[in-house]
Amino acid sequence: MAHSLLVPRVGIAKDFKEFIRLSSMTHVRTSPYYPQSNGKIERFHKSLKTECVRKQSLDTLAEAKKVIAAYVLAYNEQRLHSSIGYVTPLTKLNGEDIAIFAERKKKLVAARMVRKERLLNKGELVVYQPLVDAA
Repeated sequence: MAHSLLVPRVGIAKDFKEFIRLSSMTHVRTSPYYPQSNGKIERFHKSLKTECVRKQSLDTLAEAKKVIAAYVLAYNEQRLHSSIGYVTPLTKLNGEDIAIFAERKKKLVAARMVRKERLLNKGELVVYQPLVDAA
């Protein structure tokens, strides 16, 4: 038989605040009536768990803090994020993404020109054969 325990919400909030204080953390709330912000942090938590926490044994709080801090640093400064154009959040934050996008576009245009030159050279014979419908 399952038992339930009724605990006043005030007690839970007080315990939670104490835990946050003892852990040297801060409690950041999402904006009210803006569910997208909560989805973003939930997705980050999923990545943190699957890519970092569950892949190793974290025996102490100090070890967990060290490993998670390293993951967060790599997540923000090294990992490319598809949602912001395959740049790092740090790059986006510093405004360096515009130069990266311009450089990518320049490389794409150059590659397109190379392909065109490789396919058709001036003076070459081009054979055209119309497609015949198989039906």
